Amino acid sequence: MSLKGKTALVTGASRGIGRGIALRLAKDGALVAVHYGSNEAAAKDTVEQIEAAGGRAFAVGAELGVAGDAETLWTGVDDGLRGLGAGAGVDILVNNAGIGRSGAIGEVTAAEFDRIFAVNVKAPFFIVQKGLGRIRDGGRIVNISSGVTRVAFPDIIAYSMTKGALDTFSLTLAQALADRHITVNSVSPGIIDTDVNAEWLRGDPAEYARAAAFSTYNRVGEPADVADVVAFVASSDARWVNGQDIDATGGSRL
Repeated sequence: MSLKGKTALVTGASRGIGRGIALRLAKDGALVAVHYGSNEAAAKDTVEQIEAAGGRAFAVGAELGVAGDAETLWTGVDDGLRGLGAGAGVDILVNNAGIGRSGAIGEVTAAEFDRIFAVNVKAPFFIVQKGLGRIRDGGRIVNISSGVTRVAFPDIIAYSMTKGALDTFSLTLAQALADRHITVNSVSPGIIDTDVNAEWLRGDPAEYARAAAFSTYNRVGEPADVADVVAFVASSDARWVNGQDIDATGGSRL
């Protein structure tokens, strides 16, 4: 219960890695705002799982990558906290929400490029900007990056670029917020068995084996593998870790 008394906002927490992070932070004692973009039912299911385990959470909806997304999100968080009689503000912000797959250099359209940067880069930037007055001193910001910043994947070039931008964001923001003792770090997963990867990963044993072979452990990662790392970075134990990209790929492609 190292996060008891803390409040966390996890974007894209209705399923996958985000859900795993929300469940783990709640297990550690945090009150969790479970953000979703469109799947309200999945977000409510995450909340129900947290509450069934004795934790506290509430769902907040906001489409990211559109005009006014950050303001809509923070208004929802404010309203949710007020409705629970909780104090205003958050201690932990996890920018997890994102969209993937963008094609090779010759395949990406201008609209696709703009969309993936709007969700994966612009939204986290302005969520932080609009949340500066709400994130408490001594807080934690965790940006979910990717192992694609270390290993080249030409078939998802624009997606890889967005994660590289997040790493630079973490590094620079860590310096900018140091006087408030707010740490900012990136956590980079590898291939994780989530619903978004289900079509290509779970349906083909050969493809699953190929994905597993990326890791030194010869297995595909689980959301909990990433969530446990995020929980550490979000805790007081990580007070001396700042501006870093923490590889959580299971040693992929070493």
